[in-house]
Amino acid sequence: MIRYHDEAWSELIFTHFQYKIERRDAQWVDVMLQVQVAESTPLPDDVVGFSILAICTHRGDPIQFVTLEDDCDSEYQLTESEQEQLQTYIRSATIQAAIITAVGDENRR
Repeated sequence: MIRYHDEAWSELIFTHFQYKIERRDAQWVDVMLQVQVAESTPLPDDVVGFSILAICTHRGDPIQFVTLEDDCDSEYQLTESEQEQLQTYIRSATIQAAIITAVGDENRR
């Protein structure tokens, strides 16, 4: 994770996800992720109530990842590697099926 306006950064390895999926509107689906990280890559000490909002299309394509702390925007952003881990998870069969269910087959575009 990279703190805004900071040159120091660390690379998180995600080990487990819990998700909640909600259809936002006719275009977007929100995938709220609670994450666990590897013991060797802990969250920064000042991060509290960390979660990630993945904003996806109705087809299940992740468009944006928003880092949150206690449901508010975080001052940390994700590294490219962390985003790749999230892309892989969102594109997994389990999450894609859950997005289809949330959207409904007739509304997928």
